[in-house]
Amino acid sequence: MELENIIPTDKKCLNILILKILREYTDEEHCLTQQAILGILHSKYAMEYDRRTIKANIDSLKDLGYAIERTGSGYYLSDREFDDAELRMLIDSVLFNKSISHVQADRLIKKLKQLGNAYFPSKVKHICHLQALQHNSNPQTMLNIDRISDAIAGNKQISFTYNSYGSDLKLHSRRAANYKYTVSPYYLVANNGRYYLIANHSHHSDISHYRVDKITDVCILGDTPAKPLRTLPEYANGYDLPKHMAEHIYMFSGKGISITLRIEPFILDEIIDWFGKDFIITENREESLTLELQCNEEAMLYWALQYGQYAEVLKPESLRSKLKAASIRIYDKYIELLPPNA
Repeated sequence: MELENIIPTDKKCLNILILKILREYTDEEHCLTQQAILGILHSKYAMEYDRRTIKANIDSLKDLGYAIERTGSGYYLSDREFDDAELRMLIDSVLFNKSISHVQADRLIKKLKQLGNAYFPSKVKHICHLQALQHNSNPQTMLNIDRISDAIAGNKQISFTYNSYGSDLKLHSRRAANYKYTVSPYYLVANNGRYYLIANHSHHSDISHYRVDKITDVCILGDTPAKPLRTLPEYANGYDLPKHMAEHIYMFSGKGISITLRIEPFILDEIIDWFGKDFIITENREESLTLELQCNEEAMLYWALQYGQYAEVLKPESLRSKLKAASIRIYDKYIELLPPNA
């Protein structure tokens, strides 16, 4: 029952209304006296009580386990579902989530603000002045998450259209307009501000990753059970999701391989940020570190190009060859910009 919908004509509602007032108008920095609570009851709910009744009801709420503190300036609710810092973190997570639309983000932020007290919105009022962040334009994303979650919980396959952006900056099917991907969904994961579906395509025997914000027209295939993950050859002995995520930093599909890197020591923080701490340092010199880790080869190709000034792939040779070819293509694009004798 929503507290706002209570018709305050029954004295039995008084406990609930006092609790609502304390939630809405108090915190450690803002207390209410018994007289102030009486004033709010009168102005908002047209209810008349005396201070003794207010004190008795507050004592009753404390007996029920509510953390109501009394100071020299009045009462305040010291423990609530979310404190200001937690709400701010939740709002930030919505702001920087690239998988939902700007409209959906705005709606979620408004709901989160309502979970705070009357003073919380002023603490985050600058949020409305932020420039529009990089939210996606797919209005089906929230519905996709809901339906995919239902399919995972119900152990059912799903079908959907998978899209890419065209030059008109709109989503278009990657295949023929009526082509549907049919997959067994296993996990929804967040990576770099976006949601991904980890699933098995019905025509393959491995794991694939799909950007949820590029999915449309999700349909749960009610009569078709999902293929058990353990039946996939690579995962017959189990599936380690954290390990899988560490090996697929850009969410490219394909299994992880052993990679040897030589890096300059100052980017060790970047290594940990990207790959976690599940790697081995095999050589520790003042000027360089050599380490071994597991990663998807295509993902490491992109990472090594990004950090190429400070990192060198030593093994495998196949990846070194790809990096060499990519580096030459990049060099060729800029060679005419180089000064003579450079």
